[in-house]
Amino acid sequence: MRRFSSRWRAISDQRGLTLVEMLVVLAILALVVGLVGPRVVDYLGRAKSTTARLQIENLAAGLDLFRLDLGRYPTQQEGLAALVQRPAGAAAWKGPYIKGDGLPNDPWGRPYSYRLPGRDGRPFDLLSLGADGAPGGTGENQDITN
Repeated sequence: MRRFSSRWRAISDQRGLTLVEMLVVLAILALVVGLVGPRVVDYLGRAKSTTARLQIENLAAGLDLFRLDLGRYPTQQEGLAALVQRPAGAAAWKGPYIKGDGLPNDPWGRPYSYRLPGRDGRPFDLLSLGADGAPGGTGENQDITN
């Protein structure tokens, strides 16, 4: 019985954290989140922009392969769907010209825009409108083109 009472006394003598100690811990956590949080958000935004650039390069390579087989780029009406589905009357089509299940959306969930002919003498334009989905912008909202 004596052993039990001495153990109980040892457990009851332990004390928890005081209110001041808890506030100090919370202040330190808030400081860490305040310093690290914006950097993580910025990194994720840059990662999405990089992903969009890589996907646009992949789509452009698919369009070039399409042109090698058919002697032309897909029409504006055929669009990027011609990279994964045979267009009507395209007997020389040897696609699909991109890997994966269908056409990818940009990292913000919107389809890429395709324009034929492209601006500034380019044969075509591929475009993602960035995070805001509107033309122009800076940072993560900046348009991404080929």
